[in-house]
Amino acid sequence: MRTAYSVENVRAAERELMARLPEGALMQRAAAGLAAACADVLPKVYGARVVLLVGPGDNGGDALYAGARLARRGAGVTVVPMDPQRMHPGGLAALRAAGGRVGETVPDRADLVVDGLLGIGGRGGLRPAAAALVERIPAGAVVVAVDLPSGVDADTGEVAGAAVRADVTVTFGAHKPGLLIDPGASRAGVVRLVDIGLEFDAPAGPGPGPGAPSGPEVEALQHADVAGLLPRPAASSDKYRRGVVGIVAGSAQYPGAAVLAVAGALRGGAGAVRYVGPAAQEVLARYPETLIGWGRVQAWVVGPGLGEGRGEEVARALADPVPVLVDADGLRGLDPSALRARPAATLLTPHAGEAAALLGVPREAVEAGRLAAVRELAGRYGAPTLLKGSTTLVCDGGGRGPVRVNPTGTPWLATAGSGDVLSGLGGSLLAAGLGAADAGAVAAYLHGLAARSAAAGAPVLAHEVAEALPAAWRNVARP
Repeated sequence: MRTAYSVENVRAAERELMARLPEGALMQRAAAGLAAACADVLPKVYGARVVLLVGPGDNGGDALYAGARLARRGAGVTVVPMDPQRMHPGGLAALRAAGGRVGETVPDRADLVVDGLLGIGGRGGLRPAAAALVERIPAGAVVVAVDLPSGVDADTGEVAGAAVRADVTVTFGAHKPGLLIDPGASRAGVVRLVDIGLEFDAPAGPGPGPGAPSGPEVEALQHADVAGLLPRPAASSDKYRRGVVGIVAGSAQYPGAAVLAVAGALRGGAGAVRYVGPAAQEVLARYPETLIGWGRVQAWVVGPGLGEGRGEEVARALADPVPVLVDADGLRGLDPSALRARPAATLLTPHAGEAAALLGVPREAVEAGRLAAVRELAGRYGAPTLLKGSTTLVCDGGGRGPVRVNPTGTPWLATAGSGDVLSGLGGSLLAAGLGAADAGAVAAYLHGLAARSAAAGAPVLAHEVAEALPAAWRNVARP
């Protein structure tokens, strides 16, 4: 599992490590990793034109020491400071001793630009002096960010104003949430983690003492994690023991939503799928395996394509003491107190627009602050929440603990009906016995993996994503 830690926890881990190391040793470790990463992206170091954009903090020092290493290998290195009077003195001396020089303006041509303007403590976007340097980055230069692109909030991924758009981000010690969550993640490029010896041994939640590092802020599942959660039938299993998922979806206007939700559910690990709604004929024509009508289930999916006036059906599913996944039209008018009173789990799966309606804020606010939004939703409704989008996030009920960020997917997944497939898949995993947060995270992972395979760099349809789910499942489950 990939983990990302808050700035506070990273700082605490750095303090603990620096107390045991000679002065400056930690910065030298970071600079060595940064220089190696820069060398890797250059066709050759000797003769390369390297520009360092540096601020007054430790990130500027990392860039200067890394620049000195590149200069000693024959690169022509120019440092352009945000504030000439506030450069890291040791790093500047090392750069000059290696043959680097200080420039007043960003050169018109460069092979590599190193962004060392702001550190992980930067907030609120770039200040005018830094933004002016970023605007002058030469076209065609490879941009390598130190720890994270300047202007990106390390804890949230929020971007308030101008920010660097990197091709590669070299981050030290641990991933930061802002590198995994949009809009910051889309500015980070390829993220390369350099081990500098930081230790994060404490469990999630409050730290063990003042100043001590605590658990991760964000987690990203990987193949092995998902494989360990996938439901597997035993030799004695029958379709009922494997779980039955009920789908309340579709309408005269949106019959396809029902078909797609059933498609996702049939491939989600449950033993049977029961459909309730006006699109039974369309569902059976495509999937004759489907059961029709209300009956006993181990989980419900309510909402995809329901349209208006179907509140009684949503209420009936929520009154059943089994897990319920609520999506799309089912999210309208939800009562937080009623959800908290349910004896079984409820998984909410809004996209940004639906999340904005639930929170009473503009959609832009959700998209700009996805981490805060998913925590607020999970806390306000007391229900695990999957926030769909360019970065899909899953937060457990209460809004505390690590948020899971989905690492799979493709921009081609932004297509009509893909969310219906995801809902059916997640509901089926609930019926098969997964907890709500696990069901959401595993569904998002498989859904994104299937979309990548089905798209293969070209437009993809939602039913093609559903058809690719078995291959994605086998890919993950393979030993």
